[in-house]
Order: sequence, then C-alpha cells, then structure tokens
Amino acid sequence: MHVAKPNYSFEKRQRELAKKRKKEEKAAKKASPGARDDGSDAPAEGAAEGGAATPGANPSGGGTQG
Repeated sequence: MHVAKPNYSFEKRQRELAKKRKKEEKAAKKASPGARDDGSDAPAEGAAEGGAATPGANPSGGGTQG
C-alpha cells in the first residue's frame, strides 16, 4: 500500500500564480485610482487632508513647551 506524496511543485506553482494575480490586480487598481471598488478609501483621504490643513490641530501640543 502506497501513501500519496504531496506534489510540492504543483503547490508552489499555485502559490506563484496567486501571488502574480494579486500583484496584477494591485497594479490595475493603482493604474486607475478613479475607479475604486469600495468607497472606504475616499472619505478617509478627505478627512486626513482636512485635518492636516487645520492649524493648531496637532495633538502633540504644536511645539509649545511649558
């Protein structure tokens, strides 16, 4: 009776294909920043820009030492 050996080369190939697919998806997403799947990134970017533009909003104290 023989025990089936794992096919490591097949598993490695599948991992490489998955990694390549993910990399291509990331590149496609980066190439078209206007077409986003989810809108979760857009409000976060707007809030970060608005907060940075407000003077005196620095939580570290703004450099005043006392």
